[in-house]
Amino acid sequence: MTAPAKRRAVIVAGARTPFVRAFGDFTRIDTIALADEAVRGLLDNTKISSNEIEAIVWGGVILPAGAPNIAREIALDLKLGHGVEGHTVTRACASGLQAITTAAAAIERGEYDVMIAGGSDSTSNAGVNLPQKLIHAAAPLALGKPKPKDYLDAALSLAPFTGLLPRRPKIEERTTGEVMGESADKMAKIHGITREAQDEFAVRSHHRAAAAIKSGRFDREVVPVNGVTRDGLVRENTSVEKLATLKPVFSRDGTVTAGNASPLTDGAAAVLLMSEEKARALGLQPLAAFRSWSYVSVDPADEVLIGPAISMPRALEKAGLTLADVDYIDIHEAFAAQTLSVLEALGSKKWAADRLGRSEAVGTPDIDKVNVHGGSVSIGHPFGATGARMVTTMANELALTGKSTALLGICAAGGHGASAVLERVD
Repeated sequence: MTAPAKRRAVIVAGARTPFVRAFGDFTRIDTIALADEAVRGLLDNTKISSNEIEAIVWGGVILPAGAPNIAREIALDLKLGHGVEGHTVTRACASGLQAITTAAAAIERGEYDVMIAGGSDSTSNAGVNLPQKLIHAAAPLALGKPKPKDYLDAALSLAPFTGLLPRRPKIEERTTGEVMGESADKMAKIHGITREAQDEFAVRSHHRAAAAIKSGRFDREVVPVNGVTRDGLVRENTSVEKLATLKPVFSRDGTVTAGNASPLTDGAAAVLLMSEEKARALGLQPLAAFRSWSYVSVDPADEVLIGPAISMPRALEKAGLTLADVDYIDIHEAFAAQTLSVLEALGSKKWAADRLGRSEAVGTPDIDKVNVHGGSVSIGHPFGATGARMVTTMANELALTGKSTALLGICAAGGHGASAVLERVD
């Protein structure tokens, strides 16, 4: 008896909002509303009936306290049907990719035929952190039936009154207290990544993203929101000379600046996945499918953002490929320093021996294959949406060019690395 053929989950289409600077054009649009816009655009572009959607998986990092299950809120907002279930996942900056591979796995297991997955974040609408002392003092007043004396007791418990102002959110590791930019500075020193190399890579990212916009490469994925029709962070006219004037942000002798790091961004991205049989039955041409994926973690106290240098070779191994085999390499650019450090590690024989237990390096990446349409430094980085943006862009690129495979790599807080290999579907 032969085993039944494995179901294949395919990517049919992707759509995203423009990515814009936090506290800019989307200041008053929260993460759920951004998610709604991306999914609505996806449905409009594909002309698929909303009755076909069975489930949603969504990724997010800054989850709204009043409605943290964004996936279900999307289904309700867009009136997709009360039977459309949804759940939300979080894996820091890899949340969007996690949502998509979770959906793909569910389709492969036969649980669903049609799913939407993606991610969103609105840094503009991040909740403000209040000091615990203030919360504990106010709780009895809010939850009970306070008397005048209770208000006096609460006020006395807060003295001295220093440190009671709301705290500005910081992107730092809970276990180490290290801010992400500090981690990138540390990686640059470990791997010998110069300030000039970082600035050159950042300029390259902007120029490639600008070229993609001009050529219409992003037209298939970007849907207008409130009159905004294109990404708002790409700087076509930036130069190494301009970036060289910027001061280090995290330490006096550091090399990470506002110009070679990804900016705080608002945005959302969504992907339509189906079983291949269902897509064919609906007359839809699949773009791509997952050949493999891999998630790993490293010690955050070491190099918290080096994870892709481990997850990428593992994804390649699962796919039966080498680095030289893939046509595109798309790496999340949290910082130019982090991206270049990952590329350096992949090409290092010593690093492969020390960290991967391999006798040879994974391979020196062909820079012409890397981030062919720019990346997070130029396009922006809404934490939960970036993975879905990368999947969408690479799936479209494979379909448009006729190339075969793309390797994705994402670093994430907590020491995570996330990777996937996409292959074109004919």
